[in-house]
Amino acid sequence: MAVIEVEGLWKIFGGDPERARTLAQDEGLSKAEVKEETDSVIAVNDANFDVQEQEIFVVMGLSGSGKSTLLRCVNRLVEPTFGTVRVHGEDVTAYDQEQLRQIRRTKMSMVFQNFGLFPHRTVLGNVEYGLEVSGVDEEKRQAKARRTLELVGLEGYEDSNPGELSGGMQQRVGLARALVNDPEILLMDEAFSALDPLIREEMQNELLDLQDMWDPAATILFITHDLDEALKMGDRIAIMKDGWIAQIGTPTEILTNPADEYVKSFVENVDRTKVIPVRTVMRAPTDEEAERLTEESPSVSPHTSIAEVLPRVLETDGPVGIRDSGGNLKGVVTQEDVMTEVTRNASNVTQTREASRQAKKVKSR
Repeated sequence: MAVIEVEGLWKIFGGDPERARTLAQDEGLSKAEVKEETDSVIAVNDANFDVQEQEIFVVMGLSGSGKSTLLRCVNRLVEPTFGTVRVHGEDVTAYDQEQLRQIRRTKMSMVFQNFGLFPHRTVLGNVEYGLEVSGVDEEKRQAKARRTLELVGLEGYEDSNPGELSGGMQQRVGLARALVNDPEILLMDEAFSALDPLIREEMQNELLDLQDMWDPAATILFITHDLDEALKMGDRIAIMKDGWIAQIGTPTEILTNPADEYVKSFVENVDRTKVIPVRTVMRAPTDEEAERLTEESPSVSPHTSIAEVLPRVLETDGPVGIRDSGGNLKGVVTQEDVMTEVTRNASNVTQTREASRQAKKVKSR
């Protein structure tokens, strides 16, 4: 079921949006040509997509591609010029200001790249802020804020000031502040882009684990300029260029069947097995495999890359369980499953040979 539906969405900055749209849509002029003709800038060009319930939908593009503007049109921090955005079937573009405030308080939360924390408030004060403006009494909101801080690994930092924390910890506060209202929809705008690589990977894993733990899981619209992050995080990915969406697909579809030369240029040098998560190839266990699986059997997270899973499956004759952070079995993979995917997605001959060499080495023991 679609939670967010975007149809015919345009955002045009400048004085002649009607003519700008006509030139782009009917006459096929580029963004630069429209700017020259009308002095209007097309930030989002006729975007059409939906985000399914509990899906992580990633919008990926370079700086200036329109991805952040598109995100802000969804909750109307930026007003769309044309088109509609529906949430659970309701036309958000027709909402008045009171309706917008209500949906932002109760259904949508947003996490920004620059954290956006209040420096004069403690960590606890930052996280409880949304509950405070919603009128929740102090005892209840602080208890909920403390539980949420514990969820993101910040227990014990409630009384710290944001300036005393590292960048990664500040982003955890921002994430906790977004989660404390139990949002159905989480909008994330380059949320991890300002973090160091190791902390960034830690936060990616944290979000994916939280998504497994939430009941029900959130519907997430995630913005990034990093292809590896998009491939790791996304159930589906939309790639943007100059305001328009070049392709929408699963990570595997984007990598194996790029829609045009622009998308192909992004993915041609990607070591696909290092970015495609094993959840994309896992399957339900057969009856025989289910009997062989125990809590002590080898298992990995659904977010583990295929390359990381490869050594595990080569060390065992049986299936490897795919379990979420709560230990629940989500599926299985075997040597055959993983080797098939490694061979199919190998970006070069050397990679395939290395996988085969590892398999032969294990079998010869």
